[in-house]
Amino acid sequence: MAVFDKPTPFARRPHFWPAFTFLASAGLLGGAWAFEVFGGLQPCPLCVYQRWPYWIMIGLAGLAVIAGRRLGPRAIAAFAAIGALVFLAGAGVAGFHVGVEQHWWAGLSTCGGTHHDPNLSIEELKAKIFATPLARCDDVPWSLFGISLAGYNLIVSLILAAVSAWATQGIWRKTA
Repeated sequence: MAVFDKPTPFARRPHFWPAFTFLASAGLLGGAWAFEVFGGLQPCPLCVYQRWPYWIMIGLAGLAVIAGRRLGPRAIAAFAAIGALVFLAGAGVAGFHVGVEQHWWAGLSTCGGTHHDPNLSIEELKAKIFATPLARCDDVPWSLFGISLAGYNLIVSLILAAVSAWATQGIWRKTA
């Protein structure tokens, strides 16, 4: 019996899937916020972009949780499939960020921390630059076992995408 032939736990109770994705996404965003507040790590632009898929899933999962049992299993399977795609997109952003950190390719133009406003005087620009915390996309401010936060986000996003795909097929097969 192949892995994808085994029934998923969410196939038996598909209405738990939106709550699981809500809690997983909120937990990951809470972890990122804790690194900012308690760890003193400022996010770079790519770090902020990596959070968007989790915000999207919180919104979608919140709507699905509110809808509750009014959603049929096929609608929840569609939700899980959309979740797999959203988490896969998040893995793409995280993978790009890992590549920037490893200097495999250049980051975005906003990754350098420069803010150009042609209406500022030299003194105003200098004050703005020194007042803004600089977080570069190609720096690794924290790592564990040689893996950066972007690397861990890549791993977690791929796992969530795979589990979402597994939940999709399990819930969908139960309805067929």
